Amino acid sequence: MSDPVKTVAIVGCGTVGASWAALFLAYGIDVQATDPAPEAERYLRDFAVRAGAQLAELGLTGQGRLGFTPRLAEALQGADFVQENAPEKEELKQALLAEIDDLLPPAVIVAGSTSSLLRSRLVVRCRHPGRHITAHPFNPPHLVPLVELVGEDATVVAQAADFYRRVGRRPVVLGREMPGHIANRLASAVWREAVYLVEQGVASVADIDAAMAYGPGMRWTVMGPHMTYHLGGGPGGIAHYLDHLGASQVRRWQSLGSPSFDAATRAALVQGVDEEAAGRPVEELEAARDAALIALLKLRPQIS
Repeated sequence: MSDPVKTVAIVGCGTVGASWAALFLAYGIDVQATDPAPEAERYLRDFAVRAGAQLAELGLTGQGRLGFTPRLAEALQGADFVQENAPEKEELKQALLAEIDDLLPPAVIVAGSTSSLLRSRLVVRCRHPGRHITAHPFNPPHLVPLVELVGEDATVVAQAADFYRRVGRRPVVLGREMPGHIANRLASAVWREAVYLVEQGVASVADIDAAMAYGPGMRWTVMGPHMTYHLGGGPGGIAHYLDHLGASQVRRWQSLGSPSFDAATRAALVQGVDEEAAGRPVEELEAARDAALIALLKLRPQIS
């Protein structure tokens, strides 16, 4: 992949695939998309229009061409890079990646999206497993820059990382595969404790969400947990923090809970989220989220 990617094949056009497509189009990259679902093309094109308008607010006005076909082989023809976004089912992905592998020249990188499955298990039926990587985004990928990369060939991973940087993403590379990668494990740890606080009746769903959004969440927009605690140590940094407050952190870890989704907890979560949403439909909440993400992205050069 020494030459710039000019055409990307999008395999799977749900929320993630459509979001990737919009991003590539806004960078002037042609997209050949495929999905067997009857309404996939209409969903993709509608999403691309909405997301394209959002990306234009960020100055991204490329005019990549969008094509769609229900036939996988046709979508892959001439592709310089493949972005796979099939449902999170191991057997389905194994079969799909093997089929993609057979249809493509060996040098084309295949980037698969999975939030929790292990890459090594997904490529067991592929003849060229080294060119397959996991490239896990955070939703929606056209607005959230993170993409987590896992692969067995360092050269392939480096080439993919370079491509993602060219389309404004922030790639991170895992030294070894791990269920949930990095970000989902961090997010799951936070949500586990948030659910535990609901289960224990410590606070309402809305107040727990507010505590995160108006506290740690604001700092984590600027820097991650390690650097945050480094600053928490004052002039002595993380070494001072660990010497003087490390023990209290361990005590907090030991008090963290392990909630279950029993009937009472599920009911409390559903009721709490309904109260926090205050009648606003998911589409309205998504629009508010996306508007806030765009505002943050406009500020990002100032806070990087």
